[in-house]
Amino acid sequence: MGARLIVAHLDLDAFFAAVEELEEPELRTKPLIVGGDPHGRGVVATANYQARTFGIHSAMSCAEALRRCPHAVFVRPRHAVYREYSQHVWETVRGVVPTVERTGLDEGYLDVGEVAEDFLGARKVAEAVQTAVRAATSLTCALGVSTSKVVAKIASDHRKPGGLTVVPAGTEARFLAPFAVRRLPGVGPKAEQRLVAAGVETVGALAGLGDGELKRLLPGSVGRVLRDRARGIDPRPLELSTERISISVENTFERDLTDRAQLHAELRGMARQVAEHLQKTGRTARTVSTKVRYTDFSIRSRSTSLRVGIDDGEQIGDLACGLLDRALADRPGALRLVGVGVSGLASHQQLALV
Repeated sequence: MGARLIVAHLDLDAFFAAVEELEEPELRTKPLIVGGDPHGRGVVATANYQARTFGIHSAMSCAEALRRCPHAVFVRPRHAVYREYSQHVWETVRGVVPTVERTGLDEGYLDVGEVAEDFLGARKVAEAVQTAVRAATSLTCALGVSTSKVVAKIASDHRKPGGLTVVPAGTEARFLAPFAVRRLPGVGPKAEQRLVAAGVETVGALAGLGDGELKRLLPGSVGRVLRDRARGIDPRPLELSTERISISVENTFERDLTDRAQLHAELRGMARQVAEHLQKTGRTARTVSTKVRYTDFSIRSRSTSLRVGIDDGEQIGDLACGLLDRALADRPGALRLVGVGVSGLASHQQLALV
């Protein structure tokens, strides 16, 4: 790590849609939505910036997206293609900044302090990263640079697409203060509702809460953590032992499903896909998760962790089906969606050295 903590958050711009535009250049001038069936129950994975002008965003139902933009082009996600582009991007980034924590296919944190002595140098490094990514992949990315993860992440979203925001040491709280409180990572819908109801609508207002008011609104340790973040204080280091990226596959059904055998068959097919990717990339996974969405759109997930990583589709499928049974035992009902995910990834080489 560098002597001075300077961290950047990199976020690829509308990644899935941008890849589709590179693969099919004629899509660049059209509102493009990557997601499920707009005439069924699909969900928007991402949308290009033309589509976003119609108020379309990720996690919106594709049917609603179609209502807002009837002339939009819908394409199904191609995760294998996105993984290839992502791998190329991060190989390129590491050529400029060696120490990286990937948090997803399209985003992650960089230890810029390792290669820059101050924030002027950090800006030049961030610009070099953007140039290198664009030259290698034709993709654009936004970066935020500051002294902590929380500030860097908010800064990277400040000038999307393709922007760069540098928040030097000593200016973090002033930069964060005007943003809506929901923009602060860790503030979920319930916390936002409680804070706004009390007149705490901005990050700056949260930063200024006294101990008593903070404890009343956000009891427990979470309140102190969020107030620290609102003040630009975030001691989390980059996590470098393993990349915190997971692999998952999910499917939204045309009709709600209740048949347990059919649900198990769906999960086993997804488990095979996950296992194929693990085997292709030479990785194992220690945690298996099953996700379910009910007819009222509520989501439940169950997971289990193993002492030794696995990459076998049958084992992953057995665990996923068991987790589904647990979820349905806790709350029976018809399902709109099921998914299988794995995390706690490690390479076979890493496993052998333990």
